[in-house]
Formats: sequence, structure tokens, C-alpha cells
Amino acid sequence: HTHTHTPRPIRHDPTSHAGARSPFPAPPTQRNPGLRPPRMFRLGRKSASRAPKGLKSCDLDGIVDMIRRGLIQRIAFLTGAGISVSAGIPDFRSPGGMYDTLRPDLLTASEDERSLMRMDPTAVVSWTIFARNQFPYLELRRPFILGLADGIWKPTLSHYFMRVCEDKKLLVRLYTQNIDGLDYPVGIPEEKIVPVHGTMGRVGCEFCNADYPVDEFKKKVSENVKDIYGKDAKAPKESSHIRCLKCSKPGVKPRTVLYGGSLPQKFWKATENDFEDTDSPVDLLIIVGTSLTVSPANSVVNLVSDDCMRLVVNREPVGEDQGIDYGESPVRDVFGKGNCDDVFLELATKLGWLDDLKKYSGSMAEKSVKALDAAIERSKESTEEKDATK
Repeated sequence: HTHTHTPRPIRHDPTSHAGARSPFPAPPTQRNPGLRPPRMFRLGRKSASRAPKGLKSCDLDGIVDMIRRGLIQRIAFLTGAGISVSAGIPDFRSPGGMYDTLRPDLLTASEDERSLMRMDPTAVVSWTIFARNQFPYLELRRPFILGLADGIWKPTLSHYFMRVCEDKKLLVRLYTQNIDGLDYPVGIPEEKIVPVHGTMGRVGCEFCNADYPVDEFKKKVSENVKDIYGKDAKAPKESSHIRCLKCSKPGVKPRTVLYGGSLPQKFWKATENDFEDTDSPVDLLIIVGTSLTVSPANSVVNLVSDDCMRLVVNREPVGEDQGIDYGESPVRDVFGKGNCDDVFLELATKLGWLDDLKKYSGSMAEKSVKALDAAIERSKESTEEKDATK
């Protein structure tokens, strides 16, 4: 007995964790009914605000002063797509991005699957479709997978600012909502990186969870997956499966969280270690290039202590719903307005860290290198002027 039905529009949270309701069932490798979010998440805690001890001014200069005096010693980052803008990473969500311009008719899919994608483009990266048909996911992301593997996109100055924090023994944790994998080549210890929504930088099987060699995966994507964008003449005309080396099922893909899947367990463990069970709380949370609209990643804002400094680096203010206060007399929240690289250049200049960043310019995105060189030149001119007036 068979029957057909018209798919209904999907409304869901892409980061739904184990136990949360989702119209997409979780992949078998992500089902963990025993895993519960930390206590603070379950209580829906929103913190009050107290001025940090020793804070002279609630602005960038105040943060710089506290770092210099050793009053800020433990820094955590929460990053979003904005941190990778100067790397030239293609955008998925904005107008003109991959979801907005998705053409299901070009994908290897059934008519039912295409209908689902027309109504909700994010279905192309859902477990519901991937479980029975892996081609839409791989065909959509083919240029992204190959571009990252070939190193077309390099980490930005903002990424390397975090590396300098690590070098200076200030970095506690990096919570990244990005799947572009640009956090890994920077040289931050992997145990300090929490890829909240997974990463394109690692590959594995969704059915048995076995790892798959990244270089071999890149080769297979190039040889087995058709190019719906019409830019690669060597691509095959039809897609064929990439099979797991362990279970032989065609579930191999980058280790990104599919819609309907659960967040990596590492996220819950890290938040518990960093914010709940600690005698050494985070002194400064830097929120970078994110709208703070996707939960539960945005909950990190309120897991820090009540007197922890919070610096938002973004083009526009975000997080008021989470209690971030940009009012006339803020207590601990600072808004670094502008492009991420520009704000971190300003911070690095004030801290005297430009030479620390320059060490990494050989591995940095070209746009970032130009901005860094210009800042170093400005800094030299400023120093020369000061010397001349003495």
C-alpha cells in the first residue's frame, strides 16, 4: 500500500538539541536521549549586570586597560559569519546567497524532495532528505567543499587575533557557529574550538559515525558529484555515491549539523566546564559577527558571570533581547561597531599587538593582509610624529 502527500512548509531550529521537538528526526549518529543541556540552559537564565572591578571606562580603551593590567586573563569568543567576510566565503543565508538562489530542479532529487526544497530551501541540508538521498547536499556544497579543501579561502585577521590571544595565554574557548573550518588552520588547540554547528573541515559517515580521510573525500567529490553551477568542465554529468569505508553506506559528508540534528556533545560539555563548574570564570566574552538570533548558541551571552565584560564586534547592535545593554551608561557591555577586521585592528593597535599579527600574515586572507599593513604604516607614522614633538 502506498500513498502520496503534499509536503508542508517546515519551521524549525537548525540547532535543535537532543530531546527538542523537530520536524526532522535526528540522524542515528546524533541520537542521544540521555544527553541534557546544562542546568543554566534549562532554567533559561538571563544574567544581571555588575561593573567589573577595576574598569575605568566601559569602552574599547577600558578593555585594553584591563588586559594590560592583568584584570582580564580569560577570554572566550562566540563567532558568526561576519568573522569570515574578508576571507570571501560565500554566504548561505543573505539575499542572493545559496539558499535564496537554490534551484531544486538542477539537483538530483525526486519531485517530492524538490517540492520540499521549494517551500523550505534549508531542507536541502536536512536529515530527512539526506537519509534517503545524499546528492542534493553534496551537489549544493560541491564548490564550497572543494574551495575549502584547496585553500581558496584563508583565515582572516580576526581569526588570527584569537590566535594571538592563545599565544598570550588569554584564550579559554572559541565557540564558532561557522561551518567553514577556517578556525582550524589558525593553530588554536583543537580542544579549545567548539564548532557549534559542526565543521566542513572534518568528514565522516552520518550512518555509522566513522571518520573519512579529508583528502580522499575531496577527490571523490570532484570525481563523483556533478557541478550544478556549470563551472567545472571536468565534473561528471551524473552524480554517483561516495561510500563509507567502514559500513559501505553512502552517508559520507562534512561533519556539519544537519537540520533536525543535535548539536555536538562538545558544546554542552564545554559550556558546563567554562561557565557552570569553574573556579576561574571568563573575564571577557567577545561576540563576533553574529546576529545572536540562533539558539542555543546565543545563550552563551548569559552564561558568563554577572561582572564579565562583553564586547560585541558587529556592524549593528545585536543581543538586546539577551540583555546586552548599549545604553547611555552601560555597566559592562561594549559595542565595537564596524567590520570585524577593522575593530580587531583597532584593538590590536591599542594593545601593541600589530607585530604579533604580522607574524601570521603569510597565512592570512589577502584583504586582511592589506588592512594590517596599512594599520602598521599608520602606527609607524604616529610614532614618528610623537617622537618629532618630543
